[in-house]
Amino acid sequence: MAMNKTYLRASDLPEAIPLFPLSGAILLPGGQLPLNIFEPRYLAMFDDAMRGERIIGIVQPAGGADVGPGKTPVLRGIGAAGRITQLSETGDGRYIAVLSGIARFRLVAELDTTTPYRQARVDFNSFAEDFAPEEIISPERRESLNAIAFDLAQALNMDIARSDIEAMPDFDMIAVFSMIGPFNPAEKQALLEASDLVARADLLLALAEIALSRVTKAVKPLQ
Repeated sequence: MAMNKTYLRASDLPEAIPLFPLSGAILLPGGQLPLNIFEPRYLAMFDDAMRGERIIGIVQPAGGADVGPGKTPVLRGIGAAGRITQLSETGDGRYIAVLSGIARFRLVAELDTTTPYRQARVDFNSFAEDFAPEEIISPERRESLNAIAFDLAQALNMDIARSDIEAMPDFDMIAVFSMIGPFNPAEKQALLEASDLVARADLLLALAEIALSRVTKAVKPLQ
C-alpha cells in the first residue's frame, strides 16, 4: 500500500473513526479510492483527519442512495477504513484525495459528537486477514478473472492493458476490480462482505460476467 505508516493488526488502528457515507462505492484493503471533497462537513472531516491518524471510514447507506446535507441515513453494518495518502487543494474550495484501503470494520455504535460529520466506534477484529493477506486463488480462476476484467475494461473504455492486470497480485487485482466495476450498491456491498479471497473472486467473476453482458447490450447498435 502506498503509505508511510503500516498497520499489522487491529490494535494499530483507532477504535473510533470518522465516517464518510458513500453510496455505490466501497474501499477494500489493497485498493485506492479517489475522492472529490466539496461538502463543508467532509472538508472539515479531512482537515481533522490530517491533523490526526489520517483514517477515514467508508461505508454505504443502507438504503443504497446518497442523501443531501443535514441528513443522517441508516448505514450498513460493514465498511472499510483507509488512510489519506494523497490530498491536494483545487483552488476552488475542494480537495482531491486518495484513500488507501487498510481493513474492513464492523460498525459498533455511532458517537454523539459536535463535529459536522459522523463518527463511530468500530471493530476490526473480525477481519484479521485484511492485515496480512496471504491467500491466493487457483491459476484457472485467476485466468478467468484476467480475461473478464480485461473485456470489461475494454467495454467501458478504460485504459488498462491486459499485461498490467496479469501482473497484479491476486489480492490487489480482485480489490481493484471489485471497487471500479460497474456494480450496483448491493453488489458492491456483497463484494466487500465476502468471507475470503476465493469467495470474493467467485462473486467478482459472476458479477463481472453479468456487467459485461449489460454493457455490451447497452452499446450494441440497433439492427
